[in-house]
Amino acid sequence: MQLTAIGINHDTAPVALRERVAFQFEQIKPALALFKEAWSGKRSLSAPEAAILSTCNRTELYCATEAQSSREQAVSWLSQYHGIRTEELAPHVYALPQSEAVRHAFRVASGLDSMVLGETQIVGQMKDAVRTASEAGALGTYLNQLFQRTFAVAKEVRSTTEIGAQSVSMAAAAVRLAQRIFDKIANQRVLFIGAGEMIELCATHFAAQHPRELVVANRTAERGMRLAERFNGRAIPLSELPSRMHEFDIIVSCTASTLPIIGLGAVERAVKARRHRPIFMVDLAVPRDIEPEAGQLEDVFLYTVDDLGAIVREGNASRQAAVAQAEAIIETRVQNFMQWLDARSIVPVIRHMHTQADMLRRAEVERAQKMLARGDDPAAVLEALSQSLTNKLIHPPTYALTSAPANERYLLKEIVGRWYSPR
Repeated sequence: MQLTAIGINHDTAPVALRERVAFQFEQIKPALALFKEAWSGKRSLSAPEAAILSTCNRTELYCATEAQSSREQAVSWLSQYHGIRTEELAPHVYALPQSEAVRHAFRVASGLDSMVLGETQIVGQMKDAVRTASEAGALGTYLNQLFQRTFAVAKEVRSTTEIGAQSVSMAAAAVRLAQRIFDKIANQRVLFIGAGEMIELCATHFAAQHPRELVVANRTAERGMRLAERFNGRAIPLSELPSRMHEFDIIVSCTASTLPIIGLGAVERAVKARRHRPIFMVDLAVPRDIEPEAGQLEDVFLYTVDDLGAIVREGNASRQAAVAQAEAIIETRVQNFMQWLDARSIVPVIRHMHTQADMLRRAEVERAQKMLARGDDPAAVLEALSQSLTNKLIHPPTYALTSAPANERYLLKEIVGRWYSPR
């Protein structure tokens, strides 16, 4: 079985491309069905195992197939699904086979391949991806085993190393950037758009700075209100955003919208209403919530997840010893998984051997029963059965020894010798 991880991430592709390749949650199940159909149909093979991981920093396709995985076919499928020219997408795609795919999955879950070194959010996102693939009927023995070991490795890395110690999160980076624009966040009004996990993290960090006002705008009013109440803030309907945006000095947005919810025109009107007082905006969504052209306006400071990455990486150097320790753990677990994979590869051979041996046994038992039915001596029947069965069972290794080329015969002698050596 061939394992492959194919995708793009924050190191290989800019956010402008990542947002075009991202899968919304409701797209994943039907996308997996289309991928399996496309792969098996073109190759006349059984459908592959597959899972899709799509976050703001990466879109990855993990698959297990009977034949050698084709990077070109996977890139072509991604391009076709998202309506992107193949030549535009291909230079940014990585395709990792076998042990490289295993190592990559382990590193991603452990937070070693993240923009925020040691982040924990990715584990939950991977678990969601695996759960969705399972519900779609796209998982099987190999990917199930890969992901179960992936989560075990991530737990081991986090419990035995300091990889997550003093990690600089996206939320903390957003606060740092805001402090470069405003002397004191305590004097500013802050608006959060969305009510998901990332917004919750950001609200926690900004609330610690005791802003003048904290407001949440969310499509679901009840969820937005619950989040706002946690931080002694208030909630407003998302529909009021265009007319209220000028009231806020800091705006942090992260929704699941497939299209921008803040356009250039709305930002222009807000800046004008603010009489050109600066407005700090953070867009953590992929696809983006804020039209990127807004960042070109004077008095607008717009940052995306990629912009925050540079600040996050400043704190990574101090944790290099923990990284080395984590990498050593991962390397050992990769070797263990590959041993399991190699062992699985001989299962069909062993199954075939059992089937053949059982056929021989049945044939000899049937012959012995006929001999007994006609009155032959039972002792002679047992002797004949045992001799015949022995001869047929040792025929394959005997034939292999006598017919093997000279360069293979020595190894066969060693193997067969161990089988039949005195115990």
